[in-house]
Amino acid sequence: MKHMNSEVKEERTSNKKRIDLFLVPIVLIAAFLNLFKIWTDEYANAYYTAAVKSMLQSFHNFFYASFDPGGYVTIDKPPVVFWIQTISAKIFGFHGWSVILPQALAGIGSVLLVYVLVKRTFGVWAGRFAALAMALTPIVPAVSRTNNIDSMLVFTLLVATWMLFRAVRTAKFGWVLAAFAMIGVAFNMKMLQAYMVLPAFYVFYVVATKITWKKKIAFLTTATALMLAVSVSWAVVVDSTSADKRPYMGSSQTNSVLELAFGYNGINRLTGNTSVTGSSHKQPAQAQQQTASSETKQTSNSNAESSQSSNQSKSSSSKKMQAPGGGNQNGMFNTGNPGPFRLFQKGLSDQISWLLPFVIFSIVGLFAGVKFKGPYTTKQKESLFWLAWLLPVAVFFSIAGFFHQYYLIMLAPPIAAFAGAGAVALWSMYKQRNGWKSWLLPGGILTTAALQVYIMSPYVSSIGVAPIAGVGALGVILALVLAVRKERKNSLTNYLGAAVLVVLLAMPAYWAMTPIIYGGNSMLPAAGPDSSSGMGGPPSTATNSKQSGFNGMQPPGSSSGNSSSNNQMQPPSGSSNGGQLQMPGGSSNNGQMQPPSGSSNSGQMQMPNSTLSKASSSKRKSGGMNAEVNKKLLNYLTKNNTGEKYLFATTDSTSAAPYIIETGKPVMAMGGFSGSDPILTVSKLKAMIKKGEVKYFYLSGMGKGGQSDVITWIKENSKEIPSSKWQSTSLSSQQGPSGNGTLYEITLK
Repeated sequence: MKHMNSEVKEERTSNKKRIDLFLVPIVLIAAFLNLFKIWTDEYANAYYTAAVKSMLQSFHNFFYASFDPGGYVTIDKPPVVFWIQTISAKIFGFHGWSVILPQALAGIGSVLLVYVLVKRTFGVWAGRFAALAMALTPIVPAVSRTNNIDSMLVFTLLVATWMLFRAVRTAKFGWVLAAFAMIGVAFNMKMLQAYMVLPAFYVFYVVATKITWKKKIAFLTTATALMLAVSVSWAVVVDSTSADKRPYMGSSQTNSVLELAFGYNGINRLTGNTSVTGSSHKQPAQAQQQTASSETKQTSNSNAESSQSSNQSKSSSSKKMQAPGGGNQNGMFNTGNPGPFRLFQKGLSDQISWLLPFVIFSIVGLFAGVKFKGPYTTKQKESLFWLAWLLPVAVFFSIAGFFHQYYLIMLAPPIAAFAGAGAVALWSMYKQRNGWKSWLLPGGILTTAALQVYIMSPYVSSIGVAPIAGVGALGVILALVLAVRKERKNSLTNYLGAAVLVVLLAMPAYWAMTPIIYGGNSMLPAAGPDSSSGMGGPPSTATNSKQSGFNGMQPPGSSSGNSSSNNQMQPPSGSSNGGQLQMPGGSSNNGQMQPPSGSSNSGQMQMPNSTLSKASSSKRKSGGMNAEVNKKLLNYLTKNNTGEKYLFATTDSTSAAPYIIETGKPVMAMGGFSGSDPILTVSKLKAMIKKGEVKYFYLSGMGKGGQSDVITWIKENSKEIPSSKWQSTSLSSQQGPSGNGTLYEITLK
């Protein structure tokens, strides 16, 4: 106990010292990477931004995280992060940057927390290097520059880690409860993803605390019970509320938060089973890319890859979007194929794995000589914590059936911690000529440089040969110099330390800047020279690949651009429809993605065109295919509204979101996010029409899985509005509901 008290006194003393001046530039770097130019993103992720617009309008919408102002359906995630975003928008006004700001600040806060957590045990230089590694891990700023959840989730888990470390140091049970309660809060951000750190929390507390096993079990049991209570608190309230008094729980099939948590946002992520059980017919799991997540649908709408080669059979085979385990090396959404080396494959390695070889050598050095039965030093105990965070998460991403690249931010804290702690430990072993351990530093540098050369090699056309050759040559030279000097008695110079820093972090730093240099993607954030496409990986061959957001591809029904089949979406290998992707509810035309009626593209799905170049300083609307409002349609609907609650109804959220953001008026996404939620029935729709709640319906021919009966009834009982009354002819306005679909009017007496 005296030892514990001395540690607390030491902590209070250290807190009174001056700010670490070396930390200041690191924080400034993090601030630049996370904040610079976020004001150019007007819509951010439009699906979530529309929810914030709706949540600003009433406490009912705020509490349930309603997607639309009418309280028809919620978004597909718990509300805590969106509560924070809504508060930010209330304070600073509703803007794209105001909903991004909390995540950007969380990204900076994570850098500071990593510094604090590592510095105390491993030393100030370890803390500095860990903080810098966290700041420069490419996926960290890429995610933090958006209104996606993951940056705030990681920050919350690091706060919980700080509480746990304090609980061990002070031997106070209250901090244990606080740490696990914070994980419960994180659950209400992104559900089961928050629980990925639990192995680290349990292992560390058991190993690090000097109390009896009886108390350990009692304390952990109580803390876990509290965590579970906090986790399901919102879910229990929502699921206990009558369905007619709250919005439908978006992306669930049974209108249940708990089903959403443990199914769609839980086990299904591991298995890849994203089939829509609520649709009239169950389709293959991998064919449900539109319904897999809020990010997935927008991938389909804005990030399908295209080929400029006239040889379709050769080009498309290398550009197909396939499920994990398929023939495509990049896997579904560039997440590679499952296996032990998945994190070193294209698409993932350039987001998170730049320092992984060095981390592996660091782990060897930090655990060298450790006996299973102990005793363990504080450094070894905390190293065990970071290892118990790193390994389970890495295993998950190595085998998971469905995730997106930006989820990899979950690996950033343990990688940064090991990079900082390992750098100091390996340097010390090297200087002390500590036998075989002294070879870990040059070995780690050489293998890390080799991996970085491998990561950059597919981007030679974008970044040139010089940086690739430079990193490789510098890594080899530095490793050789360290090997030659190893037996010398004279001390190492600071120049070698600076060279180590350059080799390890130069290219991650460049990659971290790519969302600023090339433009980011708020729907599917990823770092790299093609970061604006939202599909980090080898550069696209599209001629307009540097255009912001959509790689120069055209919207459905657009008269411009090439209508070649090279732009069609490809399904996972093994699909029963001949290798072509089916939209939920659609089966015609050999399974190709169907454009809206009236399209001239022969049944091929073409993607939206962004007219903003990377050099453009104007605001960009990166909200998806329908990221701009059709002003003529909006004027028509507004003028002819006779008191209806909803401005119009449409199949899914992609068409609805921009109009909610622009007007703040209710727009009904009949099938929820993807159009496949079993929310609406014909009888319920009839009742809504008779009550005067809705009379206009925009049908694009997409996203109608699970509501085909409703769509059929609308078409059979409505009056089609001539397109000349609402269709805009300019290309910019065609990126909302326009000539790509049909507008219907229904009035029932």
